Amino acid sequence: MIFNWVWLIPALPLFGFLFNAFLGKRVGKTVVGWLASLVVLSGFALSVSVLAALLKLPESERQRIVGLFPGGVVIPWIHIGNFRVNYAALVDPLSLLMCLIVTGVGGLIHVYATGYMAEDQDYARFFTYFNLFIFFMLTLVLAENMLLLFVGWEGVGLCSYLLISFWYEDKNNALAGNKAFIVNRIGDVGFALGMMLIFATFGTLSFYGTAAHPGFLQMAARHISAHGPLLISTATVIGLLLFIGACGKSAQFPLYVWLPDAMAGPTPVSALIHAATMVTAGVVMVSRCSPLITDSATVMIVIASVGCFTAFLAASIGLVQNDIKKVLAYSTVSQLGYMFLGCGVGAFSAGMFHVTTHAFFKGLLFLGAGSVIHALGGEQDMRRMGGLKNRIPITHWTMAAAWFAIAGFPLFSGFWSKDEILGAAYVSPDAGKVLWFVGVVTALMTAFYMSRLMWKTFYTNQRFNEAELGAHGGHGGHGHPGVHESPPSMTVPLIILAALSVCGGFIGSPFMGDAFQRYLAPAVRNTTAMPEGITGTVLVLMVISSLVAVAGILWAMSLYGKRRETGDLIPAAAKAKMGPASPYRFLLNLWYWDALCNKVAIGYGGVLGNSLKWFDTYIVDGVVNTLAWIVGSLASGFRRTQTGFVRNYALTMLIGVVAVVVGMLWGSFHFMFK
Repeated sequence: MIFNWVWLIPALPLFGFLFNAFLGKRVGKTVVGWLASLVVLSGFALSVSVLAALLKLPESERQRIVGLFPGGVVIPWIHIGNFRVNYAALVDPLSLLMCLIVTGVGGLIHVYATGYMAEDQDYARFFTYFNLFIFFMLTLVLAENMLLLFVGWEGVGLCSYLLISFWYEDKNNALAGNKAFIVNRIGDVGFALGMMLIFATFGTLSFYGTAAHPGFLQMAARHISAHGPLLISTATVIGLLLFIGACGKSAQFPLYVWLPDAMAGPTPVSALIHAATMVTAGVVMVSRCSPLITDSATVMIVIASVGCFTAFLAASIGLVQNDIKKVLAYSTVSQLGYMFLGCGVGAFSAGMFHVTTHAFFKGLLFLGAGSVIHALGGEQDMRRMGGLKNRIPITHWTMAAAWFAIAGFPLFSGFWSKDEILGAAYVSPDAGKVLWFVGVVTALMTAFYMSRLMWKTFYTNQRFNEAELGAHGGHGGHGHPGVHESPPSMTVPLIILAALSVCGGFIGSPFMGDAFQRYLAPAVRNTTAMPEGITGTVLVLMVISSLVAVAGILWAMSLYGKRRETGDLIPAAAKAKMGPASPYRFLLNLWYWDALCNKVAIGYGGVLGNSLKWFDTYIVDGVVNTLAWIVGSLASGFRRTQTGFVRNYALTMLIGVVAVVVGMLWGSFHFMFK
């Protein structure tokens, strides 16, 4: 049976990791790159086969628990008293959707990386980490229980550190990797505490089980725990703790600060982390736990509010960024905010729909940016670009498809998924109109800053000196002179993702009967959704979304079309006169949130660290060292009695005997003459 082969989906990239780790430097780059890509794409083919088998089952039966060992046998991983965790996969519409995204888009990024990293001396090490990343992400999305999900969760955190700081000889890259690792650990504390509270409340970490031994999501859906009715306060605390973990992994305020710095790594890493894997993990986890999350209105409001605010904040910062990858990084933070907005208003399917379309257009944008950087010898500053439309036409036209998709241009993939989220927010009873309005303003900014990126990169006049290409970039030149289109290994993935960015959203559109939402129905619990079909409300909201997207694009085109020479709206002299409180400086300095975090974590954190160091040195170590000195002094005195000479021991015994006799005689004498 096909379900018994699910274990191969994560096992294939694990094999690629082991092969390249031990044999990669011996077999050559061609074998390394294509083996690493093949194992991931084979996982995609297998995922498609499993999905086809699942869809043949009745909707009520589209949930299977299979072991992750050969043969699909479910074997206990940990079994201590009442604590039992299986090393098993939960095969359902949500897990298979993520398997398709991780292996499909991830496989294309692997193929792209064979060209992008072709000249890198640590080629084998790169693909070793890449395959390990895919293995842990598949473990996360397939996990049958929270503990196994946490293993994948921590695994992608480790791999993100290894890949972001891949060029570790550059100090900035190493610092960016450290920042990602440390900030994610903050979120993971919340996740771990939430997981512990789940076990204390429900007595199990399995999502689903049998009638006799139900999983905690089944119990949460029935509002019960292992000790009686499920208290709203308990559900609230669990939901908030899990959301803290999601804020770290999926870069939501206030823990988003690591993700823009993650651009220090190679561009294929940025695409893999931002589009297909790590940053969507928080959304997947929240969607998986939707039967529990929806038990608390407080948690839902917090998720929606944080997501909406993060989307607005990151989009505003994206308006003024000059590094092409930084623009896309803040765009990712903003789009993740949309996903959590969807989850927070009870439209978990809409959030996952945006996860899917985002994988297409954001993966394409990052790979397209990498192709631009490749063409310009490592240059990433848009102020030194321009005039590339006809120089790298495949890159230009494919990125244009992603541009229209993320801007929400009608009929492109991002239009359908973003419209679904905004529509669900609009009909939500909890401050829905406010959330919808902020979301629409954010959509306008998104269309503007993405149009700005395209104009500064492709349509304004050329601002780089072709003879000096590579002078400003540390990596990415690949030894090719002059501006050049990328090789087929890089452009073919761009073309495939462009097609998906154009057409991939139709499956969730009202014209298809909301097929995507119906597909996810057995796996997630929606409490709010857009009215089905093309109703008056749906039509009006679609028109507003379309007008906003078109307005943002035309606004940017009109402004930058008049400044083809410099590609800049504000003259340098005017910028120099602006104070720190001016809107431009405020946005350019990232709302000063990063500076505040650095001040607290490094400045005040250093003071606290020095205080703790003093306490540890003079109090803790002082007590321990004093006790050690006392014991040592006593031991030194007693050691003098151990000479090793028999005559000394005999003399000691004689003295002891004399002392005893004298004591006895003295006692007798005292008794007689008392």
